[in-house]
Amino acid sequence: MTFQKGQIVSWKTSQGKTYGKVVSKHTEDLTFKGQTFRASGEDPVYVVESEKSGSQAAHHEGALENDSR
Repeated sequence: MTFQKGQIVSWKTSQGKTYGKVVSKHTEDLTFKGQTFRASGEDPVYVVESEKSGSQAAHHEGALENDSR
């Protein structure tokens, strides 16, 4: 599933399910907070922002779920 900028999504964290929005989509390798993420058109990486804390994280598409709350 492809996600769009601003779309509400959820992902799992050690604290449980987190909700937020897509900030950006990357189809080329990305270095985010000192960690390199391998991305491609077939396996994009998304930067997401938590609605609760405002913190940003990077996740591969498979780690995100569409959330239509």
